[in-house]
Amino acid sequence: MVSRRSVLAGLLAGVASPALAEGLLVSPRPPVRDGVVATAAGSADALIAAAGLGGDVGFCLADARTGEMLEAVHATDPLPPASTAKVITSLYALERLGTAHRFVTRVVALGPVSGGVVQGDLVLAGSGDPELDTDDLGDLAAALAQAGVRGVTGRFLVAGGALPWIEEIAADQPEHVGYNPAISGLNLNYNRVNFEWKRDGGGYAVQMDARGERFVPLVRMARMKVVDREGPLFTYKARGGAEDWTVSRGALGKGGSRWLPVRNPALYAGEVFQTLCAAQGLRLPEPVEAGTVTGGMVLAQVVGDPLPDVLRRMLRWSTNLTAEVMGLSASGAGGLADSGGAMSDWARMRFGMQARFVDHSGLGAASRVAPVEMVRALVAAQGTPMGGPLKTVLRDLGMKGEDGAKIDSSVRVIGKTGTLNFVSGLVGYIQPPKGREMAFAIYCADTTRRDALSRDEREQPAGGKTWLKKARRLQGQLVNRWAGLYV
Repeated sequence: MVSRRSVLAGLLAGVASPALAEGLLVSPRPPVRDGVVATAAGSADALIAAAGLGGDVGFCLADARTGEMLEAVHATDPLPPASTAKVITSLYALERLGTAHRFVTRVVALGPVSGGVVQGDLVLAGSGDPELDTDDLGDLAAALAQAGVRGVTGRFLVAGGALPWIEEIAADQPEHVGYNPAISGLNLNYNRVNFEWKRDGGGYAVQMDARGERFVPLVRMARMKVVDREGPLFTYKARGGAEDWTVSRGALGKGGSRWLPVRNPALYAGEVFQTLCAAQGLRLPEPVEAGTVTGGMVLAQVVGDPLPDVLRRMLRWSTNLTAEVMGLSASGAGGLADSGGAMSDWARMRFGMQARFVDHSGLGAASRVAPVEMVRALVAAQGTPMGGPLKTVLRDLGMKGEDGAKIDSSVRVIGKTGTLNFVSGLVGYIQPPKGREMAFAIYCADTTRRDALSRDEREQPAGGKTWLKKARRLQGQLVNRWAGLYV
């Protein structure tokens, strides 16, 4: 069954034992075993050369149980992990938060309810739920109405202080891309607002809304203006609590819609909740940010799914907001850089993994992981309580043939892909029906080509799709080859 949360996501966008740790510190070139590995290594070099990617390609393959190195090329070179960093984030969250962890969003009265009226302030309080959506807020509003709440004498507060407010995940991304939203302890619709436009005579009718499956409330705090200009496509400016956008008229065509990031998610959630409550006959004042609020009486709440379910969707749809919320919740740090550093330290202490994480989603281009270090973590994790849950949340990637197309195979491949401009990664486990299970990491990166891009070019860079297709084909060829040689 496909849950409502997964549909929304799809629309957008312990220390390792010495034996395991030392097993991955052998020479980055595999030893010769009956002449098989030496021949295989040459074939890998030929595949890499044929891919013609430019930049750097590194990989590592090891026995998932013993950590014995089977094959490697440039395995110690640190490269951008992109979204494969979410694998480490998943392990971090599983250990620090626990599999039973659930995010809860509450409506709290800071005074008694008398005659259906809250005598004091009403609070919409978040705990960081990255999957809270408009339909959840609609259900909260309906629950208040069913409980007989009709008004408040005080303020309507939005409390997003459970996590630090962070304006965007990565400063080098275009400001209009929905995968780079703000972060807070009160999030909604992955902190994105829907922009819709239609031709209307000689101009355009536009609206900003927070659509769910059952509710489509209009949004006032995010505003759009169509302007005549060649470029840029969008501009953004925060103005007195509002978020003002402009869009180039020539890019709109007949009509369409897209998700744009929200920079003030707590106020966004508050406005949407206010609108949904009004539809239930409950009039609330304008929302006011309150940081954190303690005490009070819980009138209604939405409880998120268990952590493994949330992680499974995060890895399936690669939702950056979910990853950052997980990491910040696990670390308790006040910013992404400090939180990424805390996860780096944890990975070193827990697995002996030497890596640099500047965030938890992999969107920050300064993160670096060597293939051997990612494999070290994948092997070592199996000796910890997080290892089993991790394998249940990793995605079944399937096997691919020489042409890059999926093929039927008894060998299962579970893992995570990662993509930035001219960066592509693939990490995970190769699981045959019997025989040796393997852990692997493959990173391809042309950082020189990536760094040459302007900020505006980073949504759809020239040559990016072709490069990515080549990288993914190479990764599929390597995995296919390993399944044939080492199982």
